[in-house]
Amino acid sequence: MEFNAQQAPAVLKLIEQTLQESDPAPDKIKKIWMIMLVLRARNLASAIQNITGPVVAGGPFKGLKVTHDALLGYNGCLLLGSYEHELHATVEKIIAGNYTRILNIGCSVGYYAVGLALRMPHIVIDAFDTDPEARRKCAEMAALNGVQDRVRISGAFKGEDFAAYAKEKTLALVDIEGAEEMLLDPALYPALKKIDVVAELHHVVDQDLPKLIVERFAASHKVELIFNRFALPDLSAVIPASGYVDPFDHMLLGWEGRAGPTPWGIFTSKNNGL
Repeated sequence: MEFNAQQAPAVLKLIEQTLQESDPAPDKIKKIWMIMLVLRARNLASAIQNITGPVVAGGPFKGLKVTHDALLGYNGCLLLGSYEHELHATVEKIIAGNYTRILNIGCSVGYYAVGLALRMPHIVIDAFDTDPEARRKCAEMAALNGVQDRVRISGAFKGEDFAAYAKEKTLALVDIEGAEEMLLDPALYPALKKIDVVAELHHVVDQDLPKLIVERFAASHKVELIFNRFALPDLSAVIPASGYVDPFDHMLLGWEGRAGPTPWGIFTSKNNGL
Protein backbone atom coordinates (compact mmCIF):
# COMPACT_ATOMS: atom_id res chain seq x y z
CA MET A 1 0.00 0.00 0.00
CA GLU A 2 1.20 3.47 -0.89
CA PHE A 3 -0.14 6.81 0.28
CA ASN A 4 0.01 10.28 -1.19
CA ALA A 5 3.02 12.01 0.40
CA GLN A 6 1.16 15.33 0.35
CA GLN A 7 -1.43 13.88 2.72
CA ALA A 8 1.12 12.63 5.23
CA PRO A 9 1.31 15.71 7.52
CA ALA A 10 -2.48 15.85 7.99
CA VAL A 11 -2.71 12.11 8.56
CA LEU A 12 0.14 12.10 11.09
CA LYS A 13 -1.54 14.97 12.91
CA LEU A 14 -4.79 13.00 13.14
CA ILE A 15 -2.91 10.01 14.48
CA GLU A 16 -1.08 12.14 17.05
CA GLN A 17 -4.39 13.64 18.21
CA THR A 18 -5.87 10.15 18.49
CA LEU A 19 -2.94 8.92 20.57
CA GLN A 20 -3.43 11.82 22.96
CA GLU A 21 -7.09 11.02 23.56
CA SER A 22 -8.21 9.33 26.77
CA ASP A 23 -9.87 6.38 25.00
CA PRO A 24 -8.65 2.85 25.77
CA ALA A 25 -5.75 1.63 23.62
CA PRO A 26 -7.86 -0.81 21.53
CA ASP A 27 -10.24 2.03 20.61
CA LYS A 28 -7.32 4.23 19.59
CA ILE A 29 -5.91 1.48 17.37
CA LYS A 30 -9.30 0.96 15.73
CA LYS A 31 -9.66 4.68 15.07
CA ILE A 32 -6.16 4.94 13.57
CA TRP A 33 -6.83 1.87 11.43
CA MET A 34 -10.04 3.46 10.11
CA ILE A 35 -8.20 6.70 9.30
CA MET A 36 -5.73 4.75 7.18
CA LEU A 37 -8.42 2.63 5.51
CA VAL A 38 -10.56 5.61 4.54
CA LEU A 39 -7.58 7.53 3.20
CA ARG A 40 -6.40 4.60 1.11
CA ALA A 41 -9.91 3.89 -0.18
CA ARG A 42 -10.30 7.51 -1.26
CA ASN A 43 -6.95 7.46 -3.04
CA LEU A 44 -7.92 4.27 -4.84
CA ALA A 45 -11.25 5.77 -5.93
CA SER A 46 -9.39 8.77 -7.33
CA ALA A 47 -7.07 6.45 -9.22
CA ILE A 48 -10.03 4.60 -10.73
CA GLN A 49 -11.64 7.89 -11.73
CA ASN A 50 -8.41 8.90 -13.50
CA ILE A 51 -8.88 5.80 -15.66
CA THR A 52 -12.64 5.78 -16.20
CA GLY A 53 -13.53 9.43 -15.78
CA PRO A 54 -16.67 10.14 -13.71
CA VAL A 55 -18.52 7.28 -15.39
CA VAL A 56 -19.68 3.90 -14.04
CA ALA A 57 -17.53 1.24 -15.73
CA GLY A 58 -19.63 -1.88 -15.11
CA GLY A 59 -22.71 -3.36 -13.49
CA PRO A 60 -26.36 -2.65 -14.39
CA PHE A 61 -25.76 1.10 -14.76
CA LYS A 62 -22.64 0.94 -16.91
CA GLY A 63 -22.20 4.27 -18.67
CA LEU A 64 -23.99 6.31 -15.98
CA LYS A 65 -22.28 9.68 -15.59
CA VAL A 66 -21.79 10.55 -11.94
CA THR A 67 -21.48 13.97 -10.34
CA HIS A 68 -18.81 15.06 -7.87
CA ASP A 69 -21.37 14.78 -5.07
CA ALA A 70 -21.92 11.10 -5.85
CA LEU A 71 -18.19 10.44 -5.67
CA LEU A 72 -17.55 12.05 -2.30
CA GLY A 73 -15.99 9.59 0.10
CA TYR A 74 -14.49 6.31 -1.07
CA ASN A 75 -16.77 5.16 -3.85
CA GLY A 76 -14.41 3.11 -5.98
CA CYS A 77 -17.13 0.44 -5.89
CA LEU A 78 -19.60 2.87 -7.45
CA LEU A 79 -17.26 3.71 -10.33
CA LEU A 80 -16.50 0.04 -10.90
CA GLY A 81 -20.22 -0.78 -10.91
CA SER A 82 -19.95 -3.25 -8.03
CA TYR A 83 -21.94 -1.10 -5.59
CA GLU A 84 -24.65 -3.18 -3.87
CA HIS A 85 -23.76 -6.08 -6.14
CA GLU A 86 -26.18 -8.33 -4.24
CA LEU A 87 -29.02 -6.37 -5.84
CA HIS A 88 -27.79 -6.48 -9.43
CA ALA A 89 -29.89 -9.47 -10.51
CA THR A 90 -32.97 -7.85 -9.01
CA VAL A 91 -32.22 -4.59 -10.83
CA GLU A 92 -32.05 -6.49 -14.12
CA LYS A 93 -35.42 -8.09 -13.36
CA ILE A 94 -36.89 -4.65 -12.67
CA ILE A 95 -35.55 -3.37 -15.99
CA ALA A 96 -36.94 -6.39 -17.84
CA GLY A 97 -40.31 -6.11 -16.09
CA ASN A 98 -43.31 -4.44 -17.65
CA TYR A 99 -43.57 -1.71 -15.05
CA THR A 100 -45.41 1.46 -15.91
CA ARG A 101 -44.38 3.34 -12.75
CA ILE A 102 -41.18 3.34 -10.72
CA LEU A 103 -40.95 5.01 -7.33
CA ASN A 104 -37.56 5.67 -5.77
CA ILE A 105 -38.27 6.62 -2.18
CA GLY A 106 -35.10 7.90 -0.58
CA CYS A 107 -33.39 8.75 -3.87
CA SER A 108 -30.30 10.42 -2.34
CA VAL A 109 -27.92 11.62 -5.10
CA GLY A 110 -29.90 9.75 -7.77
CA TYR A 111 -27.79 6.66 -8.48
CA TYR A 112 -30.82 4.38 -8.81
CA ALA A 113 -33.35 6.96 -10.05
CA VAL A 114 -31.09 8.15 -12.87
CA GLY A 115 -29.61 4.72 -13.55
CA LEU A 116 -33.08 3.22 -14.00
CA ALA A 117 -34.16 6.15 -16.17
CA LEU A 118 -31.23 5.42 -18.49
CA ARG A 119 -31.99 1.71 -18.67
CA MET A 120 -35.78 2.17 -18.95
CA PRO A 121 -36.24 4.95 -21.52
CA HIS A 122 -40.02 4.43 -21.66
CA ILE A 123 -40.49 5.04 -17.91
CA VAL A 124 -40.84 8.14 -15.74
CA ILE A 125 -39.11 7.73 -12.38
CA ASP A 126 -40.80 9.41 -9.44
CA ALA A 127 -37.97 10.16 -6.99
CA PHE A 128 -38.54 11.31 -3.42
CA ASP A 129 -36.27 12.52 -0.65
CA THR A 130 -36.90 14.58 2.47
CA ASP A 131 -33.44 16.21 2.22
CA PRO A 132 -33.36 19.32 -0.03
CA GLU A 133 -29.65 18.77 -0.71
CA ALA A 134 -30.32 15.21 -1.85
CA ARG A 135 -33.02 16.49 -4.21
CA ARG A 136 -30.60 19.05 -5.64
CA LYS A 137 -27.92 16.42 -6.17
CA CYS A 138 -30.39 14.04 -7.79
CA ALA A 139 -31.51 16.80 -10.16
CA GLU A 140 -27.88 17.48 -11.13
CA MET A 141 -27.27 13.80 -11.83
CA ALA A 142 -30.43 13.59 -13.95
CA ALA A 143 -29.42 16.66 -15.96
CA LEU A 144 -25.88 15.34 -16.46
CA ASN A 145 -27.33 12.17 -18.00
CA GLY A 146 -30.00 13.92 -20.05
CA VAL A 147 -32.97 12.34 -18.29
CA GLN A 148 -34.19 15.34 -16.31
CA ASP A 149 -37.51 15.18 -18.15
CA ARG A 150 -38.13 11.63 -16.86
CA VAL A 151 -36.89 11.89 -13.27
CA ARG A 152 -39.54 13.78 -11.31
CA ILE A 153 -38.17 14.80 -7.94
CA SER A 154 -40.33 15.51 -4.89
CA GLY A 155 -39.99 15.79 -1.12
CA ALA A 156 -41.51 13.51 1.50
CA PHE A 157 -43.48 10.47 0.38
CA LYS A 158 -46.42 9.57 2.63
CA GLY A 159 -48.00 6.15 3.01
CA GLU A 160 -51.29 7.51 1.70
CA ASP A 161 -49.53 8.33 -1.57
CA PHE A 162 -49.27 4.63 -2.52
CA ALA A 163 -52.97 4.72 -3.44
CA ALA A 164 -52.18 6.86 -6.51
CA TYR A 165 -50.00 4.05 -7.92
CA ALA A 166 -52.01 0.94 -7.11
CA LYS A 167 -53.87 0.85 -10.45
CA GLU A 168 -50.65 0.52 -12.46
CA LYS A 169 -47.85 -2.03 -12.45
CA THR A 170 -45.67 -0.22 -9.94
CA LEU A 171 -42.31 -0.95 -8.35
CA ALA A 172 -41.23 0.96 -5.26
CA LEU A 173 -37.49 1.04 -4.52
CA VAL A 174 -37.14 2.16 -0.90
CA ASP A 175 -34.05 3.20 1.07
CA ILE A 176 -35.03 5.48 3.94
CA GLU A 177 -32.55 4.68 6.71
CA GLY A 178 -34.91 2.86 9.07
CA ALA A 179 -38.06 4.87 8.39
CA GLU A 180 -39.36 1.89 6.41
CA GLU A 181 -40.87 0.78 9.72
CA MET A 182 -43.41 3.60 9.45
CA LEU A 183 -43.93 3.54 5.68
CA LEU A 184 -44.02 -0.13 4.68
CA ASP A 185 -47.21 -1.37 6.28
CA PRO A 186 -49.82 -2.95 3.95
CA ALA A 187 -52.35 -3.11 6.80
CA LEU A 188 -52.13 0.64 7.26
CA TYR A 189 -51.73 1.43 3.55
CA PRO A 190 -53.70 -1.27 1.63
CA ALA A 191 -52.53 -0.02 -1.78
CA LEU A 192 -49.16 -1.57 -0.97
CA LYS A 193 -50.71 -5.01 -1.44
CA LYS A 194 -50.76 -4.39 -5.20
CA ILE A 195 -47.27 -2.86 -5.47
CA ASP A 196 -43.92 -4.62 -5.78
CA VAL A 197 -41.38 -3.36 -3.26
CA VAL A 198 -37.60 -3.60 -3.07
CA ALA A 199 -36.51 -2.15 0.26
CA GLU A 200 -33.25 -1.86 2.14
CA LEU A 201 -34.03 -3.09 5.65
CA HIS A 202 -31.82 -1.39 8.18
CA HIS A 203 -30.95 -4.15 10.61
CA VAL A 204 -28.12 -1.86 11.70
CA VAL A 205 -30.77 0.60 12.99
CA ASP A 206 -33.07 -2.04 14.53
CA GLN A 207 -32.15 -5.73 14.42
CA ASP A 208 -35.85 -6.70 14.56
CA LEU A 209 -36.81 -4.52 11.60
CA PRO A 210 -36.30 -7.05 8.77
CA LYS A 211 -38.41 -9.66 10.57
CA LEU A 212 -41.15 -7.09 11.23
CA ILE A 213 -41.36 -5.94 7.60
CA VAL A 214 -41.29 -9.50 6.27
CA GLU A 215 -44.19 -10.47 8.53
CA ARG A 216 -46.22 -7.51 7.31
CA PHE A 217 -45.87 -8.52 3.64
CA ALA A 218 -46.13 -12.30 4.04
CA ALA A 219 -49.86 -12.52 3.24
CA SER A 220 -49.92 -10.29 0.16
CA HIS A 221 -46.46 -10.79 -1.36
CA LYS A 222 -43.88 -13.39 -2.21
CA VAL A 223 -40.94 -12.56 0.03
CA GLU A 224 -37.20 -12.89 -0.51
CA LEU A 225 -34.35 -11.57 1.63
CA ILE A 226 -31.00 -10.76 0.07
CA PHE A 227 -28.15 -10.44 2.55
CA ASN A 228 -24.96 -8.41 2.25
CA ARG A 229 -22.08 -10.52 0.98
CA PHE A 230 -18.68 -9.06 0.28
CA ALA A 231 -17.27 -9.80 -3.16
CA LEU A 232 -14.14 -8.61 -4.91
CA PRO A 233 -15.15 -6.13 -7.63
CA ASP A 234 -14.51 -6.91 -11.28
CA LEU A 235 -11.51 -4.83 -12.38
CA SER A 236 -11.43 -6.00 -16.00
CA ALA A 237 -12.89 -2.72 -17.26
CA VAL A 238 -10.04 -0.68 -15.78
CA ILE A 239 -7.05 -3.01 -15.36
CA PRO A 240 -5.58 -5.09 -18.22
CA ALA A 241 -5.42 -8.84 -17.75
CA SER A 242 -1.65 -8.60 -17.41
CA GLY A 243 -1.94 -5.95 -14.69
CA TYR A 244 -1.49 -6.43 -10.97
CA VAL A 245 -3.51 -5.00 -8.10
CA ASP A 246 -2.46 -5.44 -4.50
CA PRO A 247 -5.02 -7.87 -2.96
CA PHE A 248 -5.66 -5.52 -0.06
CA ASP A 249 -6.34 -2.65 -2.46
CA HIS A 250 -8.67 -4.93 -4.42
CA MET A 251 -10.67 -5.55 -1.26
CA LEU A 252 -10.80 -1.84 -0.44
CA LEU A 253 -12.22 -1.09 -3.89
CA GLY A 254 -15.19 -3.25 -2.96
CA TRP A 255 -15.64 -1.63 0.46
CA GLU A 256 -18.97 0.16 0.87
CA GLY A 257 -18.26 1.43 4.38
CA ARG A 258 -21.34 -0.14 5.97
CA ALA A 259 -21.68 0.04 9.74
CA GLY A 260 -23.57 -3.27 9.86
CA PRO A 261 -26.08 -5.49 8.04
CA THR A 262 -28.52 -3.90 5.62
CA PRO A 263 -30.36 -6.79 3.93
CA TRP A 264 -32.73 -6.16 1.04
CA GLY A 265 -36.33 -7.29 1.13
CA ILE A 266 -37.83 -8.23 -2.25
CA PHE A 267 -41.61 -8.17 -1.92
CA THR A 268 -43.44 -9.30 -5.05
CA SER A 269 -47.18 -8.72 -5.00
CA LYS A 270 -49.17 -11.86 -5.63
CA ASN A 271 -51.24 -9.68 -7.99
CA ASN A 272 -48.19 -8.22 -9.73
CA GLY A 273 -44.70 -9.65 -10.13
CA LEU A 274 -41.03 -8.97 -10.64
